[in-house]
Amino acid sequence: MSSTMNDTSLFDPLLLIPVENQVRELDPKLLLACVAAQRGFSSIVGSRREMEFNIDSFPSAIYLSKSMTIRSLAFFRVARRLGHKIVAWDEEALVHLPAKTYFSRRLNASAMKYVLALFAWGQDNVELWRQYPHIPQDVPIHAVGNPRSDMLRSEVRAYYAKDAQALRRDYGDFILVNTNFNHVNAFGPDINLFRPATTPGGRVRFGRAARGMSWEYASGLWRHKRAVFSCFQELIPALEQAFPGHTIVVRPHPTENPQVYQDIAASCRRVRVSNKGNVVPWLMAAAAMIHNGCTTAVEAYLMNVPAVSFLVPVNKAYDDDFYRLPNRLSHACFDFDELRQTLESILSGKTGVAETAESRELINRYIESQEGPMACERMIAILESMNGLYSRSRWTVAGSLQRWALSRGLSIARRLKSHLPGSHNRPEYQLHRYPELPLEEVVDRLGRLRALLGYGGEFRVESLSEVLFKIEPV
Repeated sequence: MSSTMNDTSLFDPLLLIPVENQVRELDPKLLLACVAAQRGFSSIVGSRREMEFNIDSFPSAIYLSKSMTIRSLAFFRVARRLGHKIVAWDEEALVHLPAKTYFSRRLNASAMKYVLALFAWGQDNVELWRQYPHIPQDVPIHAVGNPRSDMLRSEVRAYYAKDAQALRRDYGDFILVNTNFNHVNAFGPDINLFRPATTPGGRVRFGRAARGMSWEYASGLWRHKRAVFSCFQELIPALEQAFPGHTIVVRPHPTENPQVYQDIAASCRRVRVSNKGNVVPWLMAAAAMIHNGCTTAVEAYLMNVPAVSFLVPVNKAYDDDFYRLPNRLSHACFDFDELRQTLESILSGKTGVAETAESRELINRYIESQEGPMACERMIAILESMNGLYSRSRWTVAGSLQRWALSRGLSIARRLKSHLPGSHNRPEYQLHRYPELPLEEVVDRLGRLRALLGYGGEFRVESLSEVLFKIEPV
């Protein structure tokens, strides 16, 4: 890490904005950093793993956590003792599990005690958190939306216009198939809902995806997702045969193993597999999108792109609960003939998005800031108004040694843990989720965002490593 990180004069105030899945989160969080810089904030944006491993390298800052799970607890304790303040949202609170399962999986009472403010996607998210029996009573919950939803607004998604044009040029007319089988087809087998048995005939064990679930709920979800996964493997070549004028583009979930789709594509002529870049330009370029319970259907609805939910087989316990939002914002099809007819109507221009009174009521309940000030602007305004958020600890030799010891202890523990089966910190898994990025690309992305927002002034962008970048107003 750069030695300049200890020069507190460069960072007043400073935001630490961690990114886990680069293709999904980086652009929205660069948008947040751009808005913050316009209001006088400096930011460090990049790999969550590297940011947390090097937390002692940063002066006292505001850490914008994307989760509040048991995995966050040790880091929160160290970060607070190092003088950092923590605010949070939950990336997974938009399309969420039933409340009881969500609470045990996504919230930790001890971790939440370190959080000074919560940013919710919308009113549904607010009410979900308020049901949590251990939520600290003095923590404010702000329904502001999310930087990811900001990127879907018409005035912002023009950021992806050139990318969408390039996709149309490369793929022609295409139907997008978005998969979300990371529970049963994860990048590594230990990250699935269940780990393989270690001995022949032995009992399978919970994988990382089942954390916080009951055995009954996880096994039911596993059976359902396996069945749908099998149907989608048959669906992809069937779509190629049914729509000879279109390419079929399969976009796997960021934490899925893409090999099964690549094998299918190898036996087809017009099937392509890619999860390159953010999903927004793919939606802009696609004729239609097919899914089963995928969050991308929510994004498609907001962008006025027709989405079709292929509900084969049906399991109401999951389709109408866990996946209720994306499924209700889509045209539901229950067999291939119905899917083919619906797609033909969409491709001919007769059918658009699944716009109903119910769908509009749902989207307004789940996502704030669709109009007016963006979610990023509302977040920064709230941070500006919070008393005591920018106080800094006095520097002392003893304090500096304590900072180093705390951070090194956390770093050693996490590096050791990264070698355990199923760990999210495994280097190869982290490289899959957050590949290295040239400084020039980050500068280009920020420049496009500034131009869209009409921001004047100058920003300084500096590479702190291959995966961490500092953005500050000049």
